[in-house]
Amino acid sequence: MGKFMVAGFVQFETIVKVDDLPLPYKEFESIPETINTDIGGAGFNEAMALRWLGDEVDFMSMVAKNMSRSQIHAYLEKNEVNLSTDYVLQKLDGMPTSVVLYKTSGKKQIFEDVKDIRTVEYDFDLFERQIQDKDMVLISNCNFCRPVLALAKKYNKPIALNVRSMRAEKIANKADFLAAADIVYISDDDLEGDPYDCINECRKKYDPEIIIMGMGDRGVILYMREDNSVIEYKPVKTYEVVNTVGAGNAIFSSFLHYYVKTKDARDAIKNALLFVSYKISFVGTSNGFMTEEQIEQWRKLIWKE
Repeated sequence: MGKFMVAGFVQFETIVKVDDLPLPYKEFESIPETINTDIGGAGFNEAMALRWLGDEVDFMSMVAKNMSRSQIHAYLEKNEVNLSTDYVLQKLDGMPTSVVLYKTSGKKQIFEDVKDIRTVEYDFDLFERQIQDKDMVLISNCNFCRPVLALAKKYNKPIALNVRSMRAEKIANKADFLAAADIVYISDDDLEGDPYDCINECRKKYDPEIIIMGMGDRGVILYMREDNSVIEYKPVKTYEVVNTVGAGNAIFSSFLHYYVKTKDARDAIKNALLFVSYKISFVGTSNGFMTEEQIEQWRKLIWKE
């Protein structure tokens, strides 16, 4: 069982299944079973996944001042996840919210309103108190997480960073996060060039220990500094794909769970591919998680191990 500190977003998410993108104009449509509204957000999804796999997790985030923690508790109870909300602080003037339009093929369009979370600071003393006994720190590159960078260095804690996009205009204010990170997850969703070129550029500029490039239905690329290896892994299939929103959070958090446990990145990425293959057969970014026992059963079926 690993001990993680996860710092990142929690938000309301509305996920809408559509036939095509861009969406053709229609004044009104009423289609059953196409809209799902729940609690999500990258940090929350990752914390949920790690708890589901049995890790100890301190989830550090912020919500609106008028939001009751009971709303989050109700969602956690519904999904049978024992995740503490002790470090989810009610400090924001509004609740971060997103709307995701998606096709089953994986194509999606995201509308996000993060309210005032970019300008509100988290409690530094809480960060410092909770980081000290952790095996790994998992953060998003949002402003309130920035103090964690220096604290992780002070207490010699490895940093895992979900950076998502590496487009030049989006990483302008992420250089300090990337320079501090030991393990980096990148999505190819809006990648302008070749994934291998992106990995090589990231490796040379920031020198992380591990880079994971998520490529959707093409699988993942795993870079490891220890032997300078770059390995492509094809996706695996458990059930039919329903919705790929949140897949990156799922694969990254499950990889970290197994990497902390075994220190074997190749083994961890195989388990993560199984974890995410099951997760994308569900709608909603923070549900559809496998247990370790289920992963082991599927692994024996797929890789005969």
